[in-house]
Amino acid sequence: MHIRSRALTSAAALAAVAALAGSAGAQTHQATPRTEDTPVLVDCLWHPEVRPADFMLACADGNSRLASLHWSRWGERTARAEGVNWVNDCKPYCAAGRFHAYPVSVRLDRPDTWKKHPELSHYSRITLTYTEGRPEGYAATVSYPLWD
Repeated sequence: MHIRSRALTSAAALAAVAALAGSAGAQTHQATPRTEDTPVLVDCLWHPEVRPADFMLACADGNSRLASLHWSRWGERTARAEGVNWVNDCKPYCAAGRFHAYPVSVRLDRPDTWKKHPELSHYSRITLTYTEGRPEGYAATVSYPLWD
């Protein structure tokens, strides 16, 4: 009977965590209403977002993400934010690596029609400028194409 009680308690705890994770995930999509002319930022799950607080850069393995984003601009051509890039050092390998925080300035630009939803435009490039240190092997400013 003691084992069954522990199993039920564990199941209840897992259900509570899943409920919290689901509600937290729902809050990350489209943090600010958009206008028809304003591009969106497409996340790893193909959701359109406007002014997200967090954004995953490395969708496949999660080894690089942006957090604590504070947007100063979200316009028709560009968006700008300050935040933190959390990057896994992958030493000695990624599963055993440690994440390090690097303050960054973020710029989104090159709006283009989103192939999945042609009625929307999306930013197609992200540029990070490291303001206080940077990951080993990274340039002070790096740009990446964003998925379509």
